[in-house]
Amino acid sequence: MNIKMKQEKQNLCATPEGRIDAATAPELQEQLMASMNGVRDFTLDLSEVDYISSAGLRVLVVLQKRMKDQGSMTIINVRPEITSILKVTGLLKMLNVREA
Repeated sequence: MNIKMKQEKQNLCATPEGRIDAATAPELQEQLMASMNGVRDFTLDLSEVDYISSAGLRVLVVLQKRMKDQGSMTIINVRPEITSILKVTGLLKMLNVREA
């Protein structure tokens, strides 16, 4: 999985590309968690994500829990089909999401 990351001081923006599923979710989680040390504001840009499975949803919850302890997390540029998955699962209420 390719993940573009841009960090400025305590702000990190990550843009994963492709699918977040059982095959790619562990790598995504590992890379992002390793990059979050000292980050206060984390932005996850899902503009390049065209599919997310339950494994991917789990990663979002793990990231949210981590950032709740050290700052804030915002998910941006979420495609309508992914927003509907977040809505059905109840995660849309738990996560700070801005749709595309």
